[in-house]
Amino acid sequence: MSKKDNGATLILAYLNEKNRPYSAQDVFCNLQKQHGFGKTAVVKAMELLALEGKIKEKAYGKQKIYFADQSQFTNVNEADLKAMDCQISQLSAEVQSLTQSCRQLDAELKELSSSLTAEEMMSEIRELKAECSGYRARLEKIKSATNHVTPEEKEKVYKDRDVYVKEWKKRKRLASDMMDSILEGYPKSKKQFLDEVGVETDEDCKVVVPST
Repeated sequence: MSKKDNGATLILAYLNEKNRPYSAQDVFCNLQKQHGFGKTAVVKAMELLALEGKIKEKAYGKQKIYFADQSQFTNVNEADLKAMDCQISQLSAEVQSLTQSCRQLDAELKELSSSLTAEEMMSEIRELKAECSGYRARLEKIKSATNHVTPEEKEKVYKDRDVYVKEWKKRKRLASDMMDSILEGYPKSKKQFLDEVGVETDEDCKVVVPST
């Protein structure tokens, strides 16, 4: 395309290829992005093509419609049109079938791409076998140990713990009540009192009484 024809050659080829009516605005929108035509250039080119008789022009009020010169095309009879319609239907069905196949293949490809490779699978199998071997060795060690705790011993430990925790809470409550009574007549703060008598609280030692 030369700059001299201002896009007329390309516009003529486009109208002949599509063989359907377009306004200058339609042609501008369809070709501007790909070829960078300006709207004014498109309007002038189409007016020139119509003036030269290379395309046809029809006016509908203020709107002008342009289309290819139909005399350049061979006549098509009714039987040919029906055959073309049939071929279009067949091709449309084929396109739909191929599109569906492509979607399925794309889905399979995506699934395969996210799957482990054979090398990665073998590596993971080796790691899992090593992990299983470690667990088996640990299990055998536990089974062969002679210092197992019997259910009775375990139950006794839990009962003793409950007793000690209850006693701890009881003594903590008694100590707290006693200090509160003393602090009622003590002129200084609780912290100063504790420092003077050398008492360390659970909080000072960052110890929390367990729940029973």
